[in-house]
Amino acid sequence: MIEILTPAELDRAREAGRFVADTLAELRARTRVGTNLLDIDRWAAELIAQAGAVSCYVDYAPSFGRGPFGHVICTAVNDAVLHGLPHDYRLRDGDLLTLDFAVSVRGKVADAAISFIVGERADPEDLRLIEATETALAAGIAAASPGARIGDISFAIGRVLTDAGYEVNTEFGGHGVGSTMHQDPHVANIGRPDRGFRLRPGLVLAIEPWAMRGTAELVTDADGWTLRSATGGRAAHSEHSVAITERGPEILTGPRLG
Repeated sequence: MIEILTPAELDRAREAGRFVADTLAELRARTRVGTNLLDIDRWAAELIAQAGAVSCYVDYAPSFGRGPFGHVICTAVNDAVLHGLPHDYRLRDGDLLTLDFAVSVRGKVADAAISFIVGERADPEDLRLIEATETALAAGIAAASPGARIGDISFAIGRVLTDAGYEVNTEFGGHGVGSTMHQDPHVANIGRPDRGFRLRPGLVLAIEPWAMRGTAELVTDADGWTLRSATGGRAAHSEHSVAITERGPEILTGPRLG
């Protein structure tokens, strides 16, 4: 299903986007060397409850996971990149952490992810990888104008990632969001321009480039959820929920300005 939001529905999606962005910013600020992944999940659950929001993850049970997920945030560390199941692990100096978070506010969903280094011992190659996903995200958003096509977004993302020397996995990518978290259209992280669904005002997309060092192949962890690099190379993931408007793309999950 491809859902086109009305102006009133888009306002509710903006509320969800602000909450997701604020929550990720707070969690990043509170995360340090020694933080337990289960503490991050608990903090996120507390913020959800305080806001009267609804987690999109806790009861999530798709065919590719060993569901229900049972937690409110994905926490992927180092060679993990997607669907990272929170567990009893204390973060170490130099860990590459991805937080992926989605909630519904008044019936509309927003979804975003950030990757960052914990502590001070940042590997320059990890920083380059994170920057590549962030640059690819910006390129994908810039291509998301009304009248463009999904393939234009995919092409823009893929060009950045491949130019940076990363292979691109096509199993998982972006997606539509609206009343539910995962909707059509699928937004691959590589593709051909001028292909696919034509973008219309009211469409909201979760655009999410991710990449791994040295491979595009994933393996599933023993927990049945966490997806890791098949070779143990580190991974990064950057995501925003973006509304297509008459004026162009609007980032719903961006940081507050001022």
